[in-house]
Amino acid sequence: QEQLVESGGGLVQAGGSLKLSCAVSGSSWSAYGMGWFRQPPGKEREFVAAVSWSGGGTYYADSVKGRFTISRDNAKNTVSLQMNSLKPEDTAVYYCAASIRMIAGTWEIGDYDYWGQGTQVTVSS
Repeated sequence: QEQLVESGGGLVQAGGSLKLSCAVSGSSWSAYGMGWFRQPPGKEREFVAAVSWSGGGTYYADSVKGRFTISRDNAKNTVSLQMNSLKPEDTAVYYCAASIRMIAGTWEIGDYDYWGQGTQVTVSS
């Protein structure tokens, strides 16, 4: 059973940066597509970014393109999300997720099989 644990959330001013990390345990995780999602207050969970099993393919929501960067280190069992130029509308609980089938990465929330518990990101104006 894979386990995902996010860290790195916190409070930051608009224009600032944060780096989220997702530590993954499990024997097969390096073969999975990985993604980050977020759930703003009072809203549904939404796609943020995804990365293929090799790290060679990445996908971003239009709202974060050019500001966020997803990466993975299979040797260290981690997936990261570097967030720059943060805006108040980026405030949300951020979740790491793993997809067994979609090894190339996917933006579809229904394609993910394992989820972390989430980490809060708050951006003040």
